[in-house]
Amino acid sequence: MPIEVGQPAPGFSLFDTEQKMISLSDQAGKNVLLLFFPQSFTGVCTKELCTIRDDISRYSNAKATVLAISVDSVFTLKKFKEDQHFGFTLLSDYNKEVSAAYDSLVANWILDMKGVSKRAAFIIDREGIIRYAEILDNAGLLPDFNAINKVLDSLN
Repeated sequence: MPIEVGQPAPGFSLFDTEQKMISLSDQAGKNVLLLFFPQSFTGVCTKELCTIRDDISRYSNAKATVLAISVDSVFTLKKFKEDQHFGFTLLSDYNKEVSAAYDSLVANWILDMKGVSKRAAFIIDREGIIRYAEILDNAGLLPDFNAINKVLDSLN
């Protein structure tokens, strides 16, 4: 079922790079920028998350928590986070349930890999309602950060 602006965000609980369970419900009362990305250490995924890293003050000033999700293991995500010095949370959707719940799972990716997260961006407001949804079928594209920033600005 497609995710649409105005609907409640599907809840989830996933492990972060420190093997701590993080739930969307833990973010109640905060705006959340939720990103899905196909795979750690790939060119476009690194560029996307480094864009967030390099502009993290914008998201902090917008009172937005950044959560980035892929189907990589927590161990791979930890190395990726350390190597790139990401100051935000990476979550492992190894079982692909959250990616599927957000209609952000691609059946066949490069090199015959099956079940990888699509590149997608969602903004969830303080009440848990989706205020922005962008799901990209082309993993070579980046989310529209200008549109994301406008929506976040409008929530404050």
